[in-house]
Amino acid sequence: MKFLLLLFLLSTFRLYSSRPNIVWITAEDMSPVLGCYGDADAKTPNIDALAKESIRYTKAFASAPVCSPSRSCLIQGIYPTTLSTQQMRSGFPLPSYMKGFPALLRKEGYYTTNNVKTDYNSGNFEEIIKSSWNENSSSAHWRKREDNKKPFFSVFNLMTSHQSRSMVWPYERFEKEIQSKLNTDQIHDPAKITIPPYYPDTPVVRKTVARFHDCVTVMDKEVGEILRQLEQDGLAENTIVFFFSDHGSGMPRHKRALLDSGMHVPLLIRVPEKWKKIAPNQPGSTTDRMVAFVDFASTVLNLTGSDIPSYMQGKPFLGPEKVKARKYVFGHRDRVDEVRDLARSVRDQNFLYIRNYMPHLGYNQPTAWPDLGEIRHEFYRLADRKKMTSPQWHFAGPTRPVEELYDCNKDPQNLTNLAGSAGHKKILTQLRGALNQHLNQTRDLGFLPEYEAWKLFENNSGWEVGKSGKIDLQSIRKAASQVGLAEESSLIANLKSTNELVRYWGAIGLCAQNEELGKDAKKALNKALNDPSPSVRIEAANTLLLRGKSDPALSVLIKELKHENLIVVTHAARTIELLGKKAKKARKPMEECLIRAHKIRPPDLSPVIVLPGDQDMAMFVGFSCQAFLNKIK
Repeated sequence: MKFLLLLFLLSTFRLYSSRPNIVWITAEDMSPVLGCYGDADAKTPNIDALAKESIRYTKAFASAPVCSPSRSCLIQGIYPTTLSTQQMRSGFPLPSYMKGFPALLRKEGYYTTNNVKTDYNSGNFEEIIKSSWNENSSSAHWRKREDNKKPFFSVFNLMTSHQSRSMVWPYERFEKEIQSKLNTDQIHDPAKITIPPYYPDTPVVRKTVARFHDCVTVMDKEVGEILRQLEQDGLAENTIVFFFSDHGSGMPRHKRALLDSGMHVPLLIRVPEKWKKIAPNQPGSTTDRMVAFVDFASTVLNLTGSDIPSYMQGKPFLGPEKVKARKYVFGHRDRVDEVRDLARSVRDQNFLYIRNYMPHLGYNQPTAWPDLGEIRHEFYRLADRKKMTSPQWHFAGPTRPVEELYDCNKDPQNLTNLAGSAGHKKILTQLRGALNQHLNQTRDLGFLPEYEAWKLFENNSGWEVGKSGKIDLQSIRKAASQVGLAEESSLIANLKSTNELVRYWGAIGLCAQNEELGKDAKKALNKALNDPSPSVRIEAANTLLLRGKSDPALSVLIKELKHENLIVVTHAARTIELLGKKAKKARKPMEECLIRAHKIRPPDLSPVIVLPGDQDMAMFVGFSCQAFLNKIK
């Protein structure tokens, strides 16, 4: 009995005394615009002071340039594209044993808190919250643990730099709730602010960029307060502090883009003297080791001496278990709100490669919620190839390159696309191959249209179906890889495939063709209007309508507005929205569809609020319906 008691006491001592506390401070929507990263406009004294005590990572990257997929990656340590959580506000379920890595810390005796954003982007997000956190609330804090000797993992999500504050809220609200917290000398002067070359230099742009930097300065104050609380509680010397952002800033060409401006994030990690053996560098030092969000969960588990589940895909970059530094980081862009897209990226130490699988859709697609920001309308107003510089047009133009390649050392703002450069053919081929290998190894499920994915994953999870090998992912990706590159005959063959998912990409491939479609292509598209797959029907109708063939293509889209599944309705409504006046006969059906959407989710609810089931999809349907109706007034 005494022996068992001794073991218990030793175990308790190990849990409470020999494991570090960990604090995550996560800023929303912020690129490395900090003084410690050399930003000339930064007024960030608290974070800069933290950097002097931390390891500063110069090559840390989000998994996606938007929050929900990135947070799915952070909480699970798995690529969202493997889980089918890559779409913004996804409802796909995860295996029951994937409860979030903080749940594993709780089993090890940690007190875990989250303050307060979750947005974990899966159908069982409520179970993840329940399992992961002792407390998840706006007041959650390590100070609430009953036993002050118990180790803790506490997350603080700072919304102050979020896109809502930096560009979407009315300016008066920003002044009242954000800027009022600054002294006069802390407020950024629009006339003196630095404007990147991919932005037009106008008063509206200057005012918004200055506003963004004001948000960052207020956020810096909040970081300082959290660090002071650690000092006040006598915990700083036993607490490892992470400071990072969830992706690039919420400004145009940053959030939602796989460019470095959307994916590169600041990362500072302060390791106290007591734990210096687990740190690869001295305080105040810099490392160019490449790290990605998929690595964060395994790194925290490694730091706390916890077992890392075999299903996690990340590489721990701190802690006792030594892992070779990664050569590449990977990114994905998929549907965000109502905006449909699919692109993938790979980044090494020097170069960034992006493959756009929907190149007929530009970077600056209209999108309802961000379009509340005045700066977005500056790009719409000035979108003229003859008046814009090449970097400005790259973002504002109606299409994107099929492939993009940037030398990030020489061109950190990704202004010059080298994909067509003969001198860079070798690196292009290398990165293209690395990306394709990654897509294959991680079983990327993003190439499945959402509705068909729901059917395939019925009573199961994307993770399990992907592992089963029941889906011919290689054939689907091959069809997607032909978009923008293949001859028309190959695209027609895809549209005639026995695999509906290949047919989907065949229709998109024909839509992305620049030249006039031939007779065989038009015949195949007309036949596809009766395809069993609604996704194929919608894409075929869109391609025909864009080329002036309105009947019966528009009737197909109108019919899909009444589909019982709101994912299909979202697809159809967005297609009609982008068609604009070409689909003006859809006005009444879109009005009826808007009423249906608002009954499911009232329009006065904030888009930031995450709701389960059809409610988020109804919001996206409403976005497209309202935008279309406004456009054709």
